[in-house]
Amino acid sequence: MYVCICNAIRESDLRRAARHCVGGAEACYAALGKRPDCGTCLEDAQEIIEEERELGFRAVHAA
Repeated sequence: MYVCICNAIRESDLRRAARHCVGGAEACYAALGKRPDCGTCLEDAQEIIEEERELGFRAVHAA
């Protein structure tokens, strides 16, 4: 699924960036070599980033 149509950022790309990047949606976009264009995706992108980081946090602490 595409999270950002303007930059063709897929959810899987965003999740991968969230695991390796500190910061919010704009920082993750920058890590992917992109920047927000229209900005309508930022709220959804931030939710996906937070979800991915929470999943990673749980995985680390469950081990």
